Amino acid sequence: MREPLPTMTFHQLREHWRIDLYRHTGETSWRHLLTHVLFYDGGERFSDGVKYMFYFRLCRYLKTQRPRILFWPLYRLAMRLFTRYKYKFGCSIPCTTSIGFGFYIGHIRDIVINERAIIGDNCNISQGVTIGQANRGRRKGTPVVGRNVYIGPGAKIVGAVRVGNDVAIGANCVVTDDVPDHGVVVGVPGRVISFEGSAGYVNRTDYSGGCNRAGQGAAVMDEEEARSATRGQRQPAGRSDAPSMIGLAGQSAVSREEQDPADSRHYVQ
Repeated sequence: MREPLPTMTFHQLREHWRIDLYRHTGETSWRHLLTHVLFYDGGERFSDGVKYMFYFRLCRYLKTQRPRILFWPLYRLAMRLFTRYKYKFGCSIPCTTSIGFGFYIGHIRDIVINERAIIGDNCNISQGVTIGQANRGRRKGTPVVGRNVYIGPGAKIVGAVRVGNDVAIGANCVVTDDVPDHGVVVGVPGRVISFEGSAGYVNRTDYSGGCNRAGQGAAVMDEEEARSATRGQRQPAGRSDAPSMIGLAGQSAVSREEQDPADSRHYVQ
C-alpha cells in the first residue's frame, strides 16, 4: 500500500509554479503565468507545458490539504480541468507522481509517466517519452531519475533503474539499466557512449529558491528507499553498497578519465 502524499504548503506551490514557468519561458511574474493559464491561444509565444504543469501542481496541492471536506470539491474541480488537458495534450502524468522543481516539457505529446516514478529537479522531457514500471525480473519496479536530466524524443526508461544527475538520454533510447552521473546514453538497449552529460540541453537552472540544492539528492533517495520498504521489496544484490548515483551536490563523481581510461570520446551528431 502506498504511503500518503506529503503535505504541500501554498508557498511550495507558488515556488513550483514560478520555477516551472521560468524554465519554460524565462519569466517569473504572475502576469506571465496567468497569461499562459487563462489566455493561452496556442501561439508560439505560449507553452503547453506551463499550463499542464500548473494544473499538475495545483491538483497535488489540493489533494494533500485538510480539512478534506473543504478542499475535496476544489480538488475534484481542478482534476476535471487537469483530465481535460491530459486528453487534449496526450500526456499522462498522474498528479501523485513525485516530480521536483523546474520540470520542463519540450513538446507535450504522447508522454506517459508511472505514478510511482521519482524525478528530480530540472528534468527536460520530450515527446513520446515513457517512464514506466517493470512487473517482473531483476528490475521489477519503477525508475528514479536524478537532477538536470535530459530525456530525448521517444526515449523509454523502464523498471527499477536509477538515472544519475546531469545525464543525457538520446532519442528513441531504451534504458533498462542504471546510468552513472554525466552519462550520455543512446541505443537499444541503452549504452553509455560518453560522459559529456546534459550540459547545453538543460538550461535556465539559475533560479533562486526552490528546494535546497545540496539536499535534493538525499531527499530523492530517501523517498525511493521508503517506497521500497513500504512495498516490502529488497534491493537487488550488489546495489546497497554502491554509492548513490543521485548523491548530494558537491560530492565528487568518478573522474571522466577514470570512467574512460582510453579517453575515447564519442559524440552524437
